[in-house]
Order: sequence, then structure tokens, then C-alpha cells
Amino acid sequence: MTGKCKVYLTTVMVTESSFPITLTLSGIRLGVLQLAPVALFFIPFGIAFGVVAATKGMTTVQSISFSLLAFSSSAQFSTLEFWHGAVAWGSLALAVVAINARNVVMGAALAPWVNRMPLVQRLPTVALLNDANFAVCQAAFKEGSNDMGILLGSGLILWSAWVLGAAVGALAGPFFGSPAALGFDVVMLCFLTAMVTGMVKRPLRLVPVIVGAVVAIFTLHHLPQGWNVIAGAFAGALAGSLSDA
Repeated sequence: MTGKCKVYLTTVMVTESSFPITLTLSGIRLGVLQLAPVALFFIPFGIAFGVVAATKGMTTVQSISFSLLAFSSSAQFSTLEFWHGAVAWGSLALAVVAINARNVVMGAALAPWVNRMPLVQRLPTVALLNDANFAVCQAAFKEGSNDMGILLGSGLILWSAWVLGAAVGALAGPFFGSPAALGFDVVMLCFLTAMVTGMVKRPLRLVPVIVGAVVAIFTLHHLPQGWNVIAGAFAGALAGSLSDA
């Protein structure tokens, strides 16, 4: 082999008319490097989650495990509203599904590439799918790359930063004191506002955001604790699908 040495973990050839899908170490490294600066901002958000989770009665093991398995800042912060007394696991699951419904759309967009990977590699790769690495991967594909290592690597660095932050927050929560004293009580609001601002390219895209917010606020005192989050998420998703129709 001449030129740059490239270590291939897998190459999936489909048909003669289709393109090969690869998962390489160089692709993973590229994904890590591309989103390493973004990952630095995931750490303080993870710390905020760990601290707030501790005040809601979540144990250190529960907080870290939740971050390891869920890897969704918006869903994790939102479901803390359900973490009181006897935990309603059904409500927690429903809230996570509703808030992460956009992952279905992102997964569908990546399906032509992801579905050509072996299942054993496909599952961990899509498990780390999020808004940031989806955007990076889509941009790479548009430039002609078929290396799924970019998606895996960028997801790994963000996931690692999020879990690290959550662990620090959960372990050092008592030393931080009241979340409000450090502004952690509004960190999710600021985070989601920044996300919405970056995602909205035209006024019509604000419709699901406004609908979801209005429904969540209106139902705050009319539904059991936390259920207004689910109502707002579903209302926003419905408004978004109708506005795109």
C-alpha cells in the first residue's frame, strides 16, 4: 500500500452501483478533533445536570448511569421534574421519547449510510447520535466522504465530555451548594435558547417552538407535575410536522 496508511475497521460493499461505506480509525480521529472544542462546552452543562440531579434526590450512581445511557441533555434536565417521591418510570420514558423525537428524523436522513453497516457497529454509532455530530457527518457526506468513523468519533468525544461533567457534578454537588447560587437553575433555559437560535433559519421554524412553549406553560398547573413537558413536546412536534407538510 502506497501513500498515507489508513486502517480500515470495516468496509461494506453493497452493489456495483452503490458507494462503499467505511468505518476507519482515521475517520474516528477526525470526528474527535472536529468536535473537541464543542465537547469542552458539554462539560459545564454536564456538571450542571449532576448538581441539579443531586438536589432532586438522584443518587450519584443514578445520575452517572442516566448520563451514560440516555446522553440527552434536554431530555435529562426535563425528566428531573418527574424525579420526586415514587418515580413514575412510564412518565420518564415518555418524556425522553417525546423530547428526542427529532432523532427519528436524523436517523432517517442517515439511513442510506448507516443501514449498510454491520449491526454490531451500527448500534453503538447511532446510539451516540446528537444534533452536533449529525451536522458534522452530514457536511462530510455532502463533500463526498463515506466514512462513518466521523459520526462515531464525534459522538464519542461529546458523550465522554457529557458523562465526565455529570460525574463531577454528581460527586461534588454538595460542595457547589444551591444550584441557583451558581446559575445552574437557568442553565437549561440558556442552553435550549442557544440551540433554537442556531437551528431557526426562517421564521416558520419558530412555530413549533412557540406552540410547544405555550402548551407547556398553559398546562403547567392543569396536569400532574412534569406532564406539561410531555404535552409541550408533543404539541411542538405536531406543529412542526404540520408546518413542514
